[in-house]
Amino acid sequence: MIDHDQADPSAALLHRIAELIANTVVERFADAQPPPATARRLLTVEEAAESLTVSRTIIYELIRSGELESVSIGRLRRVPVDAVDKFVTRLREEQNAPST
Repeated sequence: MIDHDQADPSAALLHRIAELIANTVVERFADAQPPPATARRLLTVEEAAESLTVSRTIIYELIRSGELESVSIGRLRRVPVDAVDKFVTRLREEQNAPST
Protein backbone atom coordinates (compact mmCIF):
# COMPACT_ATOMS: atom_id res chain seq x y z
CA MET A 1 0.00 0.00 0.00
CA ILE A 2 1.28 3.46 -0.88
CA ASP A 3 1.82 5.99 1.89
CA HIS A 4 0.16 9.11 0.49
CA ASP A 5 2.16 11.43 2.76
CA GLN A 6 5.50 10.25 1.35
CA ALA A 7 4.47 9.62 -2.28
CA ASP A 8 2.86 12.98 -3.00
CA PRO A 9 2.03 15.63 -0.42
CA SER A 10 -0.70 17.12 -2.65
CA ALA A 11 -2.39 13.72 -2.97
CA ALA A 12 -2.36 13.37 0.82
CA LEU A 13 -3.87 16.82 1.17
CA LEU A 14 -6.60 16.02 -1.38
CA HIS A 15 -7.32 12.74 0.40
CA ARG A 16 -7.65 14.54 3.74
CA ILE A 17 -9.96 17.19 2.21
CA ALA A 18 -12.17 14.44 0.72
CA GLU A 19 -12.41 12.78 4.16
CA LEU A 20 -13.38 16.06 5.82
CA ILE A 21 -16.05 16.76 3.21
CA ALA A 22 -17.49 13.24 3.52
CA ASN A 23 -17.61 13.50 7.32
CA THR A 24 -19.27 16.92 7.13
CA VAL A 25 -21.95 15.63 4.75
CA VAL A 26 -22.63 12.61 6.97
CA GLU A 27 -22.85 14.78 10.10
CA ARG A 28 -25.07 17.38 8.45
CA PHE A 29 -27.61 14.90 7.11
CA ALA A 30 -27.44 12.20 9.78
CA ASP A 31 -30.45 13.57 11.63
CA ALA A 32 -32.33 14.79 8.56
CA GLN A 33 -35.82 13.35 8.33
CA PRO A 34 -37.90 13.23 5.15
CA PRO A 35 -41.06 15.32 5.27
CA PRO A 36 -43.93 13.35 6.75
CA ALA A 37 -46.30 11.71 4.26
CA THR A 38 -49.19 13.49 5.98
CA ALA A 39 -47.81 16.80 4.69
CA ARG A 40 -48.85 15.63 1.25
CA ARG A 41 -52.47 15.90 0.22
CA LEU A 42 -52.56 13.08 -2.34
CA LEU A 43 -51.02 9.63 -2.27
CA THR A 44 -50.20 7.31 -5.12
CA VAL A 45 -52.02 3.99 -5.11
CA GLU A 46 -48.77 2.38 -3.97
CA GLU A 47 -48.40 4.84 -1.08
CA ALA A 48 -52.02 4.31 -0.03
CA ALA A 49 -51.45 0.54 -0.14
CA GLU A 50 -48.31 0.91 1.96
CA SER A 51 -50.05 3.11 4.53
CA LEU A 52 -52.83 0.52 4.90
CA THR A 53 -50.39 -2.41 4.64
CA VAL A 54 -52.35 -4.00 1.81
CA SER A 55 -51.60 -4.69 -1.84
CA ARG A 56 -52.18 -2.33 -4.76
CA THR A 57 -54.84 -4.75 -6.01
CA ILE A 58 -56.84 -4.32 -2.80
CA ILE A 59 -56.60 -0.53 -3.12
CA TYR A 60 -57.90 -0.67 -6.69
CA GLU A 61 -60.77 -2.95 -5.53
CA LEU A 62 -61.63 -0.50 -2.73
CA ILE A 63 -61.58 2.39 -5.20
CA ARG A 64 -63.70 0.49 -7.73
CA SER A 65 -66.29 -0.42 -5.06
CA GLY A 66 -66.45 3.17 -3.78
CA GLU A 67 -65.16 2.26 -0.32
CA LEU A 68 -62.04 4.37 -0.81
CA GLU A 69 -62.23 7.80 -2.43
CA SER A 70 -59.80 8.64 -5.20
CA VAL A 71 -59.31 11.31 -7.81
CA SER A 72 -57.99 11.30 -11.36
CA ILE A 73 -55.37 13.74 -12.51
CA GLY A 74 -55.01 13.14 -16.21
CA ARG A 75 -54.13 9.48 -16.48
CA LEU A 76 -53.01 9.29 -12.84
CA ARG A 77 -55.06 7.90 -9.94
CA ARG A 78 -54.48 9.48 -6.53
CA VAL A 79 -55.97 8.87 -3.08
CA PRO A 80 -56.50 11.86 -0.79
CA VAL A 81 -54.75 11.41 2.55
CA ASP A 82 -57.96 12.17 4.44
CA ALA A 83 -59.79 9.49 2.41
CA VAL A 84 -57.42 6.88 3.87
CA ASP A 85 -58.12 8.22 7.37
CA LYS A 86 -61.89 8.19 6.76
CA PHE A 87 -61.71 4.63 5.44
CA VAL A 88 -59.88 3.42 8.56
CA THR A 89 -62.31 5.28 10.84
CA ARG A 90 -65.27 3.72 9.01
CA LEU A 91 -63.75 0.23 9.32
CA ARG A 92 -63.22 0.70 13.04
CA GLU A 93 -66.73 1.98 13.57
CA GLU A 94 -68.24 -0.92 11.63
CA GLN A 95 -66.20 -3.49 13.54
CA ASN A 96 -66.89 -1.90 16.93
CA ALA A 97 -70.62 -1.40 16.32
CA PRO A 98 -72.81 -3.58 18.52
CA SER A 99 -74.27 -6.48 16.55
CA THR A 100 -78.05 -6.61 16.34
